[in-house]
Amino acid sequence: MKVNPASQTDGNVSEVETHAPDETVALGHTLGRRMNHGLVILLFGDLGSGKTAFAQGLARGLEVPAPSTVTSPTYTLINEYPGRLPFYHVDLYRLPEPADPDEIGLLDLFDGDGIVAVEWAQRLHPADRPTCRLELFFTVTGDTARSIRIIAYGLDPSDLLNDIDVCSIPP
Repeated sequence: MKVNPASQTDGNVSEVETHAPDETVALGHTLGRRMNHGLVILLFGDLGSGKTAFAQGLARGLEVPAPSTVTSPTYTLINEYPGRLPFYHVDLYRLPEPADPDEIGLLDLFDGDGIVAVEWAQRLHPADRPTCRLELFFTVTGDTARSIRIIAYGLDPSDLLNDIDVCSIPP
C-alpha cells in the first residue's frame, strides 16, 4: 500500500494506492481501529471499486463480531452491526438522485454516536453532507489495484489521517 499526502483548501487529503482487496480491507481496518466516536464516512466509486471491501475492514476495526458478514446492503438500504461503536452500513445505489436523508432516516444516524459508512454517497445532495466527515473516492487502476482519495473535513476526521501510512494487513 502506498500513501501520498496532499492538501486541499477545505479538507485534509491523502491518496492511497492498494494493489489487492486485502489491502483495501486493511485500510478500513486501520481507520476503524482509530475511531472512538461517531463519524460519517461517504464512499464514492463505480461498481467493484472497493467500497464494500473497505466497509468490511472498517467493521473489523470497529470489532464487529466475527459471525457478522458485512455485505453490500443494496436491498435493505441500511445494515446495523454491533461493535465497539455501532456500525451502520448504508447503500444508496437503488435510490433516485438526490436521496432525501431525512426521509430514509440518515439524519438521525448522522447525528448519532455510531460510524456510518454510506456507499454511493453521490446520491446525497452536497448540502446534506455532515460538516465533519471523511469522503473516500475509489478508482479502479488495474485488475486488483485501486486508487483511494481520502478527504477529511473537520478537525477530528483529519486527525485520523495522520498515521494512515502505517496501514498493514491485520492478522
